[in-house]
Amino acid sequence: MTDIALQPAPEIPDKLYFKIGEVSELLGVEPYVLRYWETEFPVLQPKKSGTGHRLYRRKDVELLLRIKHLLKEKRYTIEGARQSLQSEARVPKASREPCTKSIGAPMFCKCSARSCSGLPGGCSG
Repeated sequence: MTDIALQPAPEIPDKLYFKIGEVSELLGVEPYVLRYWETEFPVLQPKKSGTGHRLYRRKDVELLLRIKHLLKEKRYTIEGARQSLQSEARVPKASREPCTKSIGAPMFCKCSARSCSGLPGGCSG
């Protein structure tokens, strides 16, 4: 069995929109998990095409990576992850620094980049 914490963050392709199957493959979770997370995290609202297919933007994929990190690696409950995301949203963007140690898409830390753990989407400090 592989350790979740040792898996690097996936490289997000440079596209405007991603279908649910593409996002599912990137994150390594089933599509029904993404649909469930949409119901539990109000901030996650992918657009829908004229035929009703979900279209995720890059920021949605980054948010999903953050949610997965909180739930699977940090072992937060759904409620704990929701509260963590809400508290991060309250921190002014100007006070966040890009995480230079993260793998994949740049994420932002609440602390200085020097004390960052380099985990995808966040810091330990």
